[in-house]
Amino acid sequence: MTLHYLHFDLSENTEGLTTFDAMASVTPRDLPALQAEIARVLAWAHRQHPDGPGPAEDGHAWDYDLQASRERSTLDRWRYDAASGRFDIDAGTTEVLRHTLTLTLSGDAGFAAAFLDAFGAALTSGMDD
Repeated sequence: MTLHYLHFDLSENTEGLTTFDAMASVTPRDLPALQAEIARVLAWAHRQHPDGPGPAEDGHAWDYDLQASRERSTLDRWRYDAASGRFDIDAGTTEVLRHTLTLTLSGDAGFAAAFLDAFGAALTSGMDD
């Protein structure tokens, strides 16, 4: 499954639990597409592993955490003056709204293998370092 917004980092712990973390930050225009992508990932997890979500210590194969925030900011315009080695900064007046969502999925070896099979292309580079 191709993902456009979510790019996952993978980590493993000593108890055999694999964690996939992704963060995406979008403008309101792209929020519905990001929500649809997260829903696709979670629907896949529920279909493929109906023994979750829930804590591993309670016998569940997988679990997830979803966090969201809304941020308002004003863009400043920066110009570098090579002669002085300083920046000229004009305070912005246009407000920008961004939605940032983080999705963390964790699971046992079976869940991790299936996740990698389905979404391996969405892993960030350098995970084998």
